[in-house]
Amino acid sequence: MFCNIKYTPEPKPWAYPEEVRRKATELYADSMSLRRVAQHLGVHHRTVSLWVKAHTEQISDRSVPARVEKVERDE
Repeated sequence: MFCNIKYTPEPKPWAYPEEVRRKATELYADSMSLRRVAQHLGVHHRTVSLWVKAHTEQISDRSVPARVEKVERDE
């Protein structure tokens, strides 16, 4: 069985520009839904979710302290 997936090491010329990908992750981080981001940018929502996933995998994990000294809360 073949899954019809083809790997290309070089990006296709019709690929979305990095600026569109960055804007999608920014909008999603600002609490806009995946579907709303997709509608706003004119792309498929699955594409946006893949961009967000790829972006979050690049972010380094921040170390969590063993003991919390101070906690602040908003009202």
